[in-house]
Amino acid sequence: MVALPRRSWRPLAAPAAFLAAATLAVLGVRALLSDPHHPARSHPAPKPAAAQRHAATNAPRRTYVIRAGDTLEAVAARTGVPVHELRKLNPNLQPTALFIGQRIRLR
Repeated sequence: MVALPRRSWRPLAAPAAFLAAATLAVLGVRALLSDPHHPARSHPAPKPAAAQRHAATNAPRRTYVIRAGDTLEAVAARTGVPVHELRKLNPNLQPTALFIGQRIRLR
């Protein structure tokens, strides 16, 4: 057997750790990009011209359906209708007791 000089492993630890981290990062990015449902890969299907014209001529929504986590302020921000207007249009609405599926008037 040949005796090798003793070398410390410490000078090689940092480069080895960097290479391992870089390899994992590259594998992660490749996995995400190979997923057909990832937002970077999927493109929405183009709408037919008639549907685009119809969507552009739609009147503003008249009601809003409450979703999980909605607050009156969040509804106002999402719809562009001020909170005081929502309160005026929905006098029986309890802002602290919104229910999922509840419809509120916007116009």
